[in-house]
Amino acid sequence: MDKKYLAKIIASDNEGLQMISACCSGAKMKIADIKYLQSNKIFLISIERTKVETDQKNKKINSICRFDFVDNVKSKNINQKNKELILELIGIDYLKNKKDYEINLIFNNNAHISLKTETIEVRLEDQNEIN
Repeated sequence: MDKKYLAKIIASDNEGLQMISACCSGAKMKIADIKYLQSNKIFLISIERTKVETDQKNKKINSICRFDFVDNVKSKNINQKNKELILELIGIDYLKNKKDYEINLIFNNNAHISLKTETIEVRLEDQNEIN
């Protein structure tokens, strides 16, 4: 497979975050694919997304979306015991609080995950294509 089609997007501001949000819109993931490594302050989601940023709109790709410097994670309307439950990501946005950020991952069925972080540091890295 041609490596040059595997995207890697790094966001450190709102513009970058919106770019990643657009790329991940409609992405699907299982509850089992969501990990918070508390000691490293890293939040990871492994997603299956459509390659929207190129002309290959029908290409599906596995990607990892990684958030760094995450102090706290809260979820709402998500049954974490159901590891096979599939969530669909609608978008990502954020709020700036006094000196930190709240990054919100918004899913279908009114579910969301909120990440409290001191800075915006998000990367989207494609792993492999799904045939």
